[in-house]
Amino acid sequence: MIHLIELQNVPIFEQLQLEEALLRTDTRNFCIINYGSPKAIVMGISGIAENLLHLTLVKEDQIPVIRRFSGGGTVIVDEETLFITFIFSKSAIDILPFPEPILRWSADLYQEAWNIPGFGLLENDYIINDKKCGGNAQYIQKDRFLHHTSFLWNYKQENMAYLKMPTKRPQYRLDRAHADFLCTLRDHGTILELSEKLKKYLCEQFSVEKFDLREIKPLAHRQSVFKEMM
Repeated sequence: MIHLIELQNVPIFEQLQLEEALLRTDTRNFCIINYGSPKAIVMGISGIAENLLHLTLVKEDQIPVIRRFSGGGTVIVDEETLFITFIFSKSAIDILPFPEPILRWSADLYQEAWNIPGFGLLENDYIINDKKCGGNAQYIQKDRFLHHTSFLWNYKQENMAYLKMPTKRPQYRLDRAHADFLCTLRDHGTILELSEKLKKYLCEQFSVEKFDLREIKPLAHRQSVFKEMM
């Protein structure tokens, strides 16, 4: 059973807090779909803002900077980012609960659901041909794992000015600038169409039930997701 949570216009900060609560305080399996989040920058748990961001520009434009509780790289997200997260018990699917098998499983799932030519997994990124369309973050604990993806349905080139070229980057990227390294999903359907295709595929593979968020509001969690003070 997968409990489906559909969100719209929910800030990524709130989504990450929800993800952490569901991972740490629940035992059920979840899929979260969200889009319409306001602009923000999200860093992994070990990211160092000074090394990853042009802080003067970030401060001038008052862009929220959020540190998530999982690993992964630094991304800027906005209303045209499609977020999809799976939070599963390790026994829910027949794969080894390690980063690479989880990535392969999810990449196959998206390719089956969307049937996008050239879509695949390269290193830790989802790509179309040789360009990145989605980045991932994972958190694996004793009995459960979380797999979070930020898909670029579209992006604004000017937003990339906040991000420095990371010192640690995928080998396939080489030294390509963001404009030469990234691509979008917008030529393959609207956000709503892609969401509906994913839900249809999940319903074919699993028992899926919509989830009422009022069930989890009273639950406490560690709240290790936090906003940086820039």
